Amino acid sequence: MTVTRESVQAWLDRYVAAWLSFDPAEVGDLFSADAAYRYHPADEPLVGRDAIVSSWVAPDGDASTRDELGTYDARYEPFAIDGDRAVAVGWSRYWTDASRTTERTTYDNCFLLEFDADGRCRAFTEFFRERPGSAS
Repeated sequence: MTVTRESVQAWLDRYVAAWLSFDPAEVGDLFSADAAYRYHPADEPLVGRDAIVSSWVAPDGDASTRDELGTYDARYEPFAIDGDRAVAVGWSRYWTDASRTTERTTYDNCFLLEFDADGRCRAFTEFFRERPGSAS
């Protein structure tokens, strides 16, 4: 399947929505059953939708280690597309609490994405860097 800018943007918007909600069904719908997911380029990948959902919903097996709902947001957009692969760029921002009055930090992000024929991500690698000068 050849992906389009529009299909990648729709996937990225669903990715952000799933991250904001931590809804297991929303997270799982993003990825193929055999997807490989890397939080950092040098990581051994998490393999399989169930492993990815488990990691997102309860990192380290403990949902209390997640950031508090409402204290973060993100925006990503496609940068380049080649066949079933895409590169996306954007930012993720964190606040000290859900009032969002005090920024904690902002990260600049780059995602390497590969999609299957159904439009689900089958390979995901994230690169991120704390933005210089962001509040931390």
